[in-house]
Amino acid sequence: MSLDLDQKYYAEGYQLIVGTDEAGRGCLLGPVFAAAVILPRDFNSSLINDSKQLSANKREAAFELITKNALAYAITSICPEEIDEINILNASRKAMQKAIAQLNHKYDLILTDAMKMKDYPVPVISVIHGDALSQSIAAASILAKVARDRYCEEIDKKFPLYHIAKHKGYGTKDHLEALKRYGPIKHLHRFSYAPVKACLIEKYL
Repeated sequence: MSLDLDQKYYAEGYQLIVGTDEAGRGCLLGPVFAAAVILPRDFNSSLINDSKQLSANKREAAFELITKNALAYAITSICPEEIDEINILNASRKAMQKAIAQLNHKYDLILTDAMKMKDYPVPVISVIHGDALSQSIAAASILAKVARDRYCEEIDKKFPLYHIAKHKGYGTKDHLEALKRYGPIKHLHRFSYAPVKACLIEKYL
């Protein structure tokens, strides 16, 4: 799939497109991150792609390229406690809304990666597989993913027994084994998530 969806909307008369996406929705720990970005209309780079399709090194290079060239960008997060309180769908939406609010730049269209949002003065279009169709959404996915990966690498230094830098919070065999052995970490793990909850119940039975 090509990232030419933005061009369709430019051709319809839109001038400043916000792309927004999240990272870490399926993780068992840490915040969910989101980013919003407005790219110049003539911006184009083969580095930009769905963040899941890029190596870590390419994502880092793309992150630097995007932040250097974007007209505006913002990266935000919602903590694990709030994820547990309002659920991950609402937390992901809230993180995206926070990122858009922090852009401090005018825009006339918002493209989201399969996230419905309302109450904006401009059209908001929810695009299924948006990070594989829109350059703006793909750029936002890269910013959010790199920011979250950097967070995981830092938190790994504090909790090395959990190997967070390796699995980035996803429910890998390594992560689940650490959860069973050491239990979930308060203020870090998402206690509403089934694997974390199950581990907690098992540990204290």
